[in-house]
Amino acid sequence: MKLLFDFLPIVLFFAAYKAFDIYVATATAIVAAFLQVLYQWARHGKPEKMTLWTFLMILVLGGMTLIFHDPDFIKWKPTVINWLIALICLGSLWIGEKNVLERMMGHLAAPPPALWVKLTIAAALFFVFIGALNLYVAFHFPEETWVNFKLFGMMGLTFAFSFAIAFAVMRHAIDESDGDTDLSD
Repeated sequence: MKLLFDFLPIVLFFAAYKAFDIYVATATAIVAAFLQVLYQWARHGKPEKMTLWTFLMILVLGGMTLIFHDPDFIKWKPTVINWLIALICLGSLWIGEKNVLERMMGHLAAPPPALWVKLTIAAALFFVFIGALNLYVAFHFPEETWVNFKLFGMMGLTFAFSFAIAFAVMRHAIDESDGDTDLSD
């Protein structure tokens, strides 16, 4: 359910684009992202950082799309978000005791520290790649192709990559029934 909630602005953007145009879709995504922030604030006392950053990017780049009537601004939003995630992944290798993947998944598994580092670097490279791919599709193909790619292509690639990361980490899953860890490699 949370996954659907996280992707709601993208899905609504897609639906509004198919029914209307890029400008209605952009306004729809802004409103949906704003409602996500409000919902999390009301439910948990504060929104998740990623939800807030995504809303701010949609607000700024989507707002510029609407103000200047230029869809190029909203086309940059997925790239900016993905490149920020890449920077967070890389930065987490030097800031704090655990990198970002270990913070997110460390309670589930205990792979060797070197694997956390390799997976975090792989994640950073993936997000740089997906951001660059977004720009390529956005500026070398028709707008409708980019909208389809944004929902199906980017989301599909991100799910596939996430499953690969989860599979690599879960090979070292923590068995909570007896406290042992599987450290086989």
